[in-house]
Parts: sequence; structure tokens; C-alpha cells
Amino acid sequence: MPGQTRSGETADERRRRVVELLRRLEAEYPDSRLALDHRTPLELLVATILAAQCTDARVNAVTPALFERCPDARAYAEIPLGKLEELVRSTGFYRNKARALQGLGQALEADHGGEVPDTMSELTALPGVGRKTANVLLGNAFGREEGIVVDTHVKRLAGRLGLTSTAEPSGVERDLIESVPRGSWNRWAFLLIDHGRAVCKARSPLCDECVVADLCPGRT
Repeated sequence: MPGQTRSGETADERRRRVVELLRRLEAEYPDSRLALDHRTPLELLVATILAAQCTDARVNAVTPALFERCPDARAYAEIPLGKLEELVRSTGFYRNKARALQGLGQALEADHGGEVPDTMSELTALPGVGRKTANVLLGNAFGREEGIVVDTHVKRLAGRLGLTSTAEPSGVERDLIESVPRGSWNRWAFLLIDHGRAVCKARSPLCDECVVADLCPGRT
């Protein structure tokens, strides 16, 4: 849902507010990080695709057996589709995910020598990879911040915090890029995800327990 902006707040004032939001959230969630278990860019890419409409805990329960059976892109390209569906079944939407993973393996083999590319344009050209997934890869596998991950938590909190007036993920990302200091883009997303899960919940936000409530125009 689009948010409510602070009346009369300038762009510079918004950036200063974001710096304070970051400071408080970092103090509240010092161990905030990506929760998907992985060892390589390919494992992270696969785990991120599986995480769509699925919890990170469930993905982490599924991936050890999957990664053992498919250690590289060629394995994803060549594994029988039915076997791949069986391996990812409990993550939900398993037929679509299995097809995406098989197409991913084939594309990596055909176009990138079996390696995961490290640019936004190349990543988003892969089957099953949108900008959110690409941002996860770039920030966490390659240490590059080219954008901000926008999932349901980030979108909701950005609106409530008055940092965007749109519900469109691409628009939310553009608005956040204008306010969040580069160098904090990757960490910002995971701080908001943790805060969204713990306090700023979709249906019943716990505003009385929120460490940034006084900075939030959406406080109830």
C-alpha cells in the first residue's frame, strides 16, 4: 500500500531521517543478514529463486540435497525435470521453479560457460531472474550494490515510513535509492525485512514496540 509522506519534508531532511532510521535499526538488529544458506553464487541464485512464495527456513531445508545432486549449472541443465520437481516440491510452485532452474542451467551453460554472471543486465536475462533476485546476487555474492532489494516487507515498510508513494516495486526501489546512502543499500533491505517480520507486521504493526515509531508518519 502506498505510504504517507511527511508533510513539508525536503529531500535532504528525508535523507537525514533515513540515516537515523539506519542507525536505530542496525542497533536493534545487529546480526541482520541474508538468511539463505549458500556457498557459491550459483547456490545463492538457486536458493533465491526457490524462496519466492516460500520461507527461507523451508528453502534451507531443501537445498542441501538439491545442491548435492546439482553441484553445477550442467547438472541443472541435464537433470530429468521430474527428479528436479521432486527435489524442490516442498518449496511450493515446484513445477514452475523446476522449469526455471532447468532453464537457468541451460542458459548458464550456453551463454556463460556454466558460471553465474555478475552484471544486472546479464542476470535479469536469465530464466526466473528478476531485478529483486539480481540485487540479492549482486549484493551478497559479488559485493556490488547496484540497487535495493524490494520484497513485500521492504515495500510495506518503505510506504509506512513515508519513503515512497507507490506500491510498484520498481518505483519503490527508485525512491529508496534517492534516500538511502549507497553503501547501505544491501544492509537496508535486510534490516527492513527483519523489522517487518518482528514488529512492523502487515496486519497488526506493533507500533508501541517500534524503535523508529517517532520517525514514522504511518504510525498507528
